[in-house]
Amino acid sequence: MRGEIAPLSDNDPALGLLQILDDNAIADQEQLPSISVQALLRIYRGMLLIRVMDERLLALQRQGRIGFYGEARGQEAAIIGAAAALEPQDFIVPALREAGAALFRGLSLRQYIAQIFGNANDVAKGRQLPCHPGTRAARYLTMSSCIATQLPHAVGMAWAAKLRGDQTVVLGCLGDGASSEEDFHVAANFAGVYKVPCVFFCQNNQWAISTPSQSQTVSPTIAVKAYAYGFPGIRVDGNDVFAVYRTVGEAAERARRGDGPTLIEALTYRVSAHSSSDDPTRYRDESVTETWRKKDPIDRLRRYLAAQGHLTEEGHQALHEELDAEVRQAVAEEESAPPPALHSLIEDVFAEVPAHLEEQFSEIANLPRQKLGGVHQ
Repeated sequence: MRGEIAPLSDNDPALGLLQILDDNAIADQEQLPSISVQALLRIYRGMLLIRVMDERLLALQRQGRIGFYGEARGQEAAIIGAAAALEPQDFIVPALREAGAALFRGLSLRQYIAQIFGNANDVAKGRQLPCHPGTRAARYLTMSSCIATQLPHAVGMAWAAKLRGDQTVVLGCLGDGASSEEDFHVAANFAGVYKVPCVFFCQNNQWAISTPSQSQTVSPTIAVKAYAYGFPGIRVDGNDVFAVYRTVGEAAERARRGDGPTLIEALTYRVSAHSSSDDPTRYRDESVTETWRKKDPIDRLRRYLAAQGHLTEEGHQALHEELDAEVRQAVAEEESAPPPALHSLIEDVFAEVPAHLEEQFSEIANLPRQKLGGVHQ
């Protein structure tokens, strides 16, 4: 029967947990993917940039200098490991915490921070929620805060790639909560039927805002849900960059061959708040959080690199200082930039702004500055 799945064994990859670099930073040499030292150090840099950026920008939000911020603390291996496994022609359709992948693929810090400030340098002209960048050059779509709505888009893009006969793979990102949404079902079902070149990448950080995983699904894992749609699922340690890199790379190549989608569940933990508007101490046991802090993916990779003689403590500190300086410089440059031009309020919907909108704009433009909140150009 088409799509028939055999009964699951105890060692099924959708039920287990693939780990290559363990909590003690010791690697399973037989399963270690082939990554050059240069590429591995670039991956480490990408992970550390997320951490440094989160520390600096969350502080800015607390100081009232930006309106909103969402950290990816503790999930850096999943984000960068997945991005590093893709080819340049592949697309990432993000969920919520993957902005570091856009930076890894070429989005500049200034572009990202301009988007957070919503200033005149922001390509979205201040119209999008902060931390929601998009970049055509890096093939990274603007993320959606509406849970799971990005997945049909990812599958549609992958179907288009299949119809065109090109070698593009689409990474469709989601969280554990999104796997219980209707759009996940629609996307997975279509992807399985038409065998589109899509990889579903679920960062299971165990909290859908304040809803724990066990309260929104009775599936033993997220990965096992793939079998209902006729394609493979695999569960990996999301704090192990090697496990993420290997599984995403293999799934992408499977999709590129025409063998269809894969669902990867990267088990991790959201050690920080859902966003700067959230207080996780009100709904979860923070002693569990402290346990997960000891599984820090950056520290794990740093210890591995040190053991292999690729990174000294001095080298780590120098890199941290370099990245911190880059973030500070980008913030200083973008914080001083002016807001978007007021006329941009009525642009980008029509090829030519119609007369009635110009008339409304003229009324706005003549309002006193204080009634516009200081935004008046």
